[in-house]
Amino acid sequence: MSFSTLENRLDRCSINTAPLGHRLPIEQPLELIARAGFGYVAPWRKDMQGRTLSQVRRHLHDSGLKVNAYCRSTFIPSATRQAFDTAIADNRKAIEEAAELQAQCFILVVGGLPGDSRDLPAARAQVAEGLAMLLEHAKQHDVALALEPLHPMYAADRSCLSTLEQALDLCEALEPGSYRQLGVAVDVYHCWWDPRLHEQIHRAGAQNRILGLHLSDWLVPTRDLLLDRGMMGDGVIDLRGIRQQVETAGYDGAVEVEIFSRDNWWKRDETEVLQRCAERLQRCC
Repeated sequence: MSFSTLENRLDRCSINTAPLGHRLPIEQPLELIARAGFGYVAPWRKDMQGRTLSQVRRHLHDSGLKVNAYCRSTFIPSATRQAFDTAIADNRKAIEEAAELQAQCFILVVGGLPGDSRDLPAARAQVAEGLAMLLEHAKQHDVALALEPLHPMYAADRSCLSTLEQALDLCEALEPGSYRQLGVAVDVYHCWWDPRLHEQIHRAGAQNRILGLHLSDWLVPTRDLLLDRGMMGDGVIDLRGIRQQVETAGYDGAVEVEIFSRDNWWKRDETEVLQRCAERLQRCC
């Protein structure tokens, strides 16, 4: 496929509700995102509190927005079997919610070391076991599962999957061959540094496993390991280059903005944030 600019193509762009700081009732972000010209939204489960899925679905219909992704899974690795079973049950419920919202995929951030464990291989084994259980549930509800590997700085507390290669290895182990239900979300914030990134994007594309592309930027210096992501164009990531690699590999889905920024963007008016996202997507990505 040919690579094209995002200029005047906000209809194929998505706003994850995180850049708006989770401050407003879900109806308001949906209205603001649609009014700003975006075609997609990626809501977080936390934004659904106090609302029924039927209410949210109605607001989505009224806004004209489509749900490219539903965020995110409960962490899988657990200190006890009871806690593991509880996590799997909650993720099954989330898959059902994703199906009701007609989300194109459910984002899986798998979790890190449980409790006081130092056993990373055991955590990864729990992830594989849990995903095998969730995969069957996802098939029953026709929901695609998108593994999102995180930057290695989160290996202990958020994701024992740190590279696209690890995520794809797990996809192939659980679902041999090409994509049917299990794929990956490529988040540039987490993978831009990887010397094997281009190779693994090509591999994911060859198996038709790329289910999402998330954009933000890496600031230098980064002042907070979790809550200091940059607006596109404010950091050092080759955003356009990575997007070109992903789309050349065959991905033609939504281009999603996902920014956690406690001390900057979360303090700004939501309309200003959306205007800046729109401008930077078209100019820098």
